[in-house]
Amino acid sequence: ISYQTMQQSQFLEILLFCATGTAFVLYQKQKIPTLRDKLQQGTTLNAKERVCTVDEHNRPTAQGHLRSEMRLQNLWHRATYIIIRHVDEQEQEDDYVLVQRRSHLKDYCPNKLDPAPGGVVGFQESYKTNATRELLEEMNIAVGETNETNNEIKYLFTFPYQDDAVRCWGALFEVMYRGSMDDIKLQPEEVSDVLRLSIPELRRILLKKDTTIPDDDNWMPDGLHALKLYLQYQRDNSLKRRYLLKGYSTSDLDRYRLRPKPRVIFFDCDDCLYFDGWKLASALTAKIEEWCTQHKGLPPGRAYELYKKHGTALRGLLAEGHLCDDEEKIDAYLADVHDIPIQDHLTVDNELRDIILQMDPSIPKYIFTASVRAHAERCLQALGIEDLFVDIIDVKSCNLATKHSKEAFEAALRIAKVTDPETCLFLDDSVSNIQTAQSMGIRSILVGLVQRDGGSQKTSPEHAEHEIERIHDIPNVLPELFEHNQQQQQQQQEEEEGERQQQEGEQ
Repeated sequence: ISYQTMQQSQFLEILLFCATGTAFVLYQKQKIPTLRDKLQQGTTLNAKERVCTVDEHNRPTAQGHLRSEMRLQNLWHRATYIIIRHVDEQEQEDDYVLVQRRSHLKDYCPNKLDPAPGGVVGFQESYKTNATRELLEEMNIAVGETNETNNEIKYLFTFPYQDDAVRCWGALFEVMYRGSMDDIKLQPEEVSDVLRLSIPELRRILLKKDTTIPDDDNWMPDGLHALKLYLQYQRDNSLKRRYLLKGYSTSDLDRYRLRPKPRVIFFDCDDCLYFDGWKLASALTAKIEEWCTQHKGLPPGRAYELYKKHGTALRGLLAEGHLCDDEEKIDAYLADVHDIPIQDHLTVDNELRDIILQMDPSIPKYIFTASVRAHAERCLQALGIEDLFVDIIDVKSCNLATKHSKEAFEAALRIAKVTDPETCLFLDDSVSNIQTAQSMGIRSILVGLVQRDGGSQKTSPEHAEHEIERIHDIPNVLPELFEHNQQQQQQQQEEEEGERQQQEGEQ
């Protein structure tokens, strides 16, 4: 009996200990205020500061709001984002960016890494004044016309950003900091540390990050978004892209946006995938002229007149009654004029094949041609690339519409199941085709720099994002299409390094 009594006593003691511990933990949880509690009590850092709140179009409100009110209600407000490029005078390099680790006292993203530090703009404060002040207060970096250093600050663009935690209109600045790391003095209540990372390191980080996840590792989501915008802006400038062409979402630096990843690439066929001095094109023209004179008795040169007037000779023949609108007769005409020995003009292009294979495999690639499918198939087979495309969109797919018509491009978009034209890339040698594509918001690259008639310079500065001499120059103007290779190589290197370390540990 005494043994049973002792067991019951020990059990009651253990039960009492557990209950007491649980009550203590619950009590402590009740005592620890949440961020929302602190905001409501006005005890967060700078809670009583009046900040510049705006509407969704970046128009300031009359009186602004307290910082705590802005956070509690997730109001639209203004903020600065600063990419701090560190120029080491000894190393003569400016390929590094200073990244802040935010203080644990911050009301937004405490302890997170910020690649574009800045701050919330105060009421009646300008973007630039705020950026200059934040740099000096948080890191002891002086910029502007009156500073005695060689540090420079430059405004680049303004952009909207919103997620579940923040809605703001950010102004992005670039600063060239030429001081040493020892000269940086941190404001402890704002910043706990500063890292110096290279641009390639940051690019690799972005390849791994999903900024749609608010707490993705240790990075501020809006800071990563600002970094992406900056790298896009810098790349466009370095490649001399005409990214400010009207009609694109990235054409407005007062409302700058990330360019969507291409969902499809349209390649023209003739005089784009290959260039033979227009010999094949001349043969096609001769076949059309021959058909019109021999089959329809039209005078020499009439076929070209029909082409100029109606967009294609076929449409001219139909419009002016020289050819019945009968599918069988139209097919016969198309087969006759494209009956050309392709093998006499084209040979296998292994360089082009390698380039297309190195492109992002997740992006489907189509042939979009003004000719017929059979002709395009023979060209692709001769070049050795017939297996690299999802489909061929030919003149029949477009209801015989001229390629430089919106009807043809609408058909191509419909076949490729694309609803947003800005997610398409289009490569073509025709300026008129490029003009139509750009007018619809399709990103366009002009291939070939010499006109067929007369040999004069060919250009489309108001419509083409870029111009290249030949199709093989794609990697020079669209390097992002090939960056997945870098990511795969990095992952392979990391896996090999992990295996090596594991083997060494086992030994």
